[in-house]
Amino acid sequence: MSLVIRGIGTATPPLQIAQRDAAMLAIGFANAEAGRERALAAIYRQTRIRTRGSVLLEEPGDAAYAQSFFPAATDGDDAGPTTADRMTRYAREAGPLAIAAARTAVGDSGVAADAVTHVVTCSCTGFANPGFDLELVAALDLPATVARTHVGFMGCHGAFNALRVADAFTTADPAAVVLMVCVELCSLHFQYGTRGDHVVANSIFADGAAAIVATGEAGRSQTRGRLLSQRSQVVPDSTDQMGWLIGDHGFEMTLSPRVPDALARHLPDGIEALLQPHGLGRADVRSWAVHPGGPRILSAVGETLGLDESNLRCSRGVLADHGNMSSATILFILERLAREGASGPCVAMAFGPGLTAELALLMI
Repeated sequence: MSLVIRGIGTATPPLQIAQRDAAMLAIGFANAEAGRERALAAIYRQTRIRTRGSVLLEEPGDAAYAQSFFPAATDGDDAGPTTADRMTRYAREAGPLAIAAARTAVGDSGVAADAVTHVVTCSCTGFANPGFDLELVAALDLPATVARTHVGFMGCHGAFNALRVADAFTTADPAAVVLMVCVELCSLHFQYGTRGDHVVANSIFADGAAAIVATGEAGRSQTRGRLLSQRSQVVPDSTDQMGWLIGDHGFEMTLSPRVPDALARHLPDGIEALLQPHGLGRADVRSWAVHPGGPRILSAVGETLGLDESNLRCSRGVLADHGNMSSATILFILERLAREGASGPCVAMAFGPGLTAELALLMI
């Protein structure tokens, strides 16, 4: 593989909500039965999230937070906005967030925007066409001939699928310059009612965007990271454990409490298969970027791979500061590792419906 990361950028919505206030907001979604409000607040505390960003937040005035997109649940209406309403808001909000992340990545790369030959976009939280890929072309003044490819609806590991596409382009043409952008507006899909997996999803997901500029090897100097290899691994007999389904009132998460243990059982073999062709073992890995699907997933991965808290610090930090931003999250972690001066080899991983684990080995 020949993909080299030249620049990286991240972006979050301008307004954030404290997790304790998000728990209060969830009461308005009827996420807790009467008298069970303290139990709901405990679920939100257990996520270890401090703040999350949402494009739906409004200037709060004297209140702790404000939003008008989700009406308070009533006995006659407990489903929230329609999927059409949510997609209309997605079309309005995805572009500005994607553009902010992309501008930062292009600036960080030192590569001129008019040199970009390919745009690879990724999102699992909305659909619109014309979409934010064309907004990127216009806002960054990319060439009208830029080749656009979209990776859609893959889930939290979508950045790895997009990275695989970008790597194919740079491998085929070392002169290619790829702008890869992930944008996720998870807060559009908050769900009403007390169904357990919906309550958990409401408690952890957030909005964000992240981007990289990638090239082949030829004729360039600055490097934020080099992709050495990738590996996909589907966990057997796990299709019922996680899903991301389109409903009449947004996209609905199905999530089994068995997910952390199922992933942990199969990860060691996958990590070994990723490292072995490079003559490496787990002890040779200097840094880890683990997608924080939630605190239980981080703990299960840490225990099964023998990682200490220093190995998970950046993953836990991104979760605490931003929540789970689906596909964009892993790039936030890689950006934080780079900012803190982490060294390689680095193993990155994220998980999604399938169950699927996507793994990557990078030199950073």
